[in-house]
Amino acid sequence: QVQLVESGGGLVQAGGSTRLSCVASRRDFSFSAMGWYRQDPGKQRELIASIAKDGTTNYAGSVKDRFSISKDNAGNLLQAVSLQMELLKPEDTAVYYCGAIQDYALGYETYWGQGTQVTVFL
Repeated sequence: QVQLVESGGGLVQAGGSTRLSCVASRRDFSFSAMGWYRQDPGKQRELIASIAKDGTTNYAGSVKDRFSISKDNAGNLLQAVSLQMELLKPEDTAVYYCGAIQDYALGYETYWGQGTQVTVFL
């Protein structure tokens, strides 16, 4: 079984920046895609940034041009990603989760990190 281990987050002043990191617990495991989600209490978890193993990225409109996802592996290997968050706003306050998908011949499996709190204050 593989786990996703997150780090980073915490308290950040509005307009500031922070970085989140996520790494797979096994080095012999590579995912098809990884992404960052966030969730406010009482709301659904939303995908805000994703990256495929070929490096293709996608962003939600609310974070585009402020957040940047990158993979920390060369080539088509995908085991670790980071999320650089700039120009933070109070509405970015949420629990951030790292997620990963592994495709198999008969379907796929999803993995989740433990979540890390980011709180943006004025």
